[in-house]
Amino acid sequence: MFARCLNIAAIPAFYRDLYHKCSNNDDPIHKDVYQTFLSLCNLDATQLKVIWDIAGPKKQTQNVVNRTNFYKTLALVAWVQQGREISEKLFENFTGNEYPAPKVNDLTPVLNIKKKLFITETPLSNSSYQKLTQTDTVKVQLAPEKKGLILKHSEYLVTSRRFSSKVMRRYNDFVALHELLLNRFPYRLVPNLPPKKIIINDNHLAQRTRGLQRWLTLVCRHPVISHDGIVTFFLTDEGSDHQHRIRNTFRKIPDEFMTSDVAANAKELLPADNTQTVSNRETLRLLVNVVGRLKQNMESLVEKTQESARDLEDMATQLKNVSCMNVDSGHQFVENWATAQRDFGIMSKDLRNISHTTLIQEDTQQKSVCETLSLLYDILVAHKDLCERLERGLANDHQVALSKMLALKKKKLQGAIRGIDPESVEQLEAKMLAQENVISSMDLRTDFSLYCVHMETQLVFAYLGTMPQIFAGFVDLKTKAHFELLDLWRNLQTQFCGHEGANKNGFAVSN
Repeated sequence: MFARCLNIAAIPAFYRDLYHKCSNNDDPIHKDVYQTFLSLCNLDATQLKVIWDIAGPKKQTQNVVNRTNFYKTLALVAWVQQGREISEKLFENFTGNEYPAPKVNDLTPVLNIKKKLFITETPLSNSSYQKLTQTDTVKVQLAPEKKGLILKHSEYLVTSRRFSSKVMRRYNDFVALHELLLNRFPYRLVPNLPPKKIIINDNHLAQRTRGLQRWLTLVCRHPVISHDGIVTFFLTDEGSDHQHRIRNTFRKIPDEFMTSDVAANAKELLPADNTQTVSNRETLRLLVNVVGRLKQNMESLVEKTQESARDLEDMATQLKNVSCMNVDSGHQFVENWATAQRDFGIMSKDLRNISHTTLIQEDTQQKSVCETLSLLYDILVAHKDLCERLERGLANDHQVALSKMLALKKKKLQGAIRGIDPESVEQLEAKMLAQENVISSMDLRTDFSLYCVHMETQLVFAYLGTMPQIFAGFVDLKTKAHFELLDLWRNLQTQFCGHEGANKNGFAVSN
């Protein structure tokens, strides 16, 4: 009904500006924001109820106000302020060029409620991380066979739960995606890829595969980047020569600032107090080193335990060799040597079992603890790199633009003193005007970049909330592993303590 009675051509630009200010990322307007806006229009309760009934949020629309209903609200408010009796018929009978503009007080209360709903209340608890994990689950697995006639290269099977897709990708395909995302989202967290280097052994290849999976996981769970067409194309395109296809498809796409609905008013969405923002950035910068050390410690523990397991495996092999040796029974250097050899054979099997169990346990720790900690480390490094990238790039460009404007003003002042001709003054003023436009655009970009960094900081804190679970899992795994290994060692001990020959020959260990 409403769509038929609203004249789209009669909507003034003022309506669109108000919608952008009240909406979050151009989504339908939240009920609380809508109610706050109406409170600024100086209407009585009866008039507000009529407007709410005609164009306000309804249960069937999930208690939000879409763009069309908001435009209708603005027209109704303006007619009430003109002293007219409002109803749906006003739209049906409207014949003017533009709908009237309502008089609205300062929108600061609206912007404050938006901050509360969409920025400051961004959850930093583990529940927010759980929401991120629901976005997608991606896997990067090394294909069993290398491709290429002469120069062999590895391929990876990339699967996505969200798209139910399976595609084959090369490392250079990941590189192409990384470059495009940096151009598309210069003010977002785009982590570094694991470095491209010569693969010496399978362990290095496995490390790269795990690094690619962490990288793609962070990309595919990002609240903004994950929904971009570039990511969708990477996860679903089945054509050949993917790196060139994705570059050709998205090479001309503008960056996020050019397409964002909040770019024009990003400054209004920033926290009023910048102190906490600066403090958060410094805290995350320090955490890069702390979590990096913890990651090294965890990986070192895994490596040492794996090395111990390999030593046990070698002991098992050597004891097996001893148990199979044909030793002349006439030499009585050890009483009952045949029995001892049989015991060595039993010990060999048990040690191999202990070694195998240890390796399985450490593989579990590698996947569930080390990789989760590495994921946290990767996003912390990405945040640090983002801040440094903005300081080197946008902040530096802004300073250069301001310096250029200062030089133009100085030149104009010097020209006025010397009395230059009017034509030169006009050219100089034209350059100054152009430079002002450049600075104005940079100001908007700077505000938008700060808004993005603020949101990315909240995202990093969501990942940081996983630290207690990471180390609780580490303790739980180690506890279970030690009890399981204790049972295996005690079983081995019992066999030799209960063996008469072993006792005589000194193989038993007393309790």
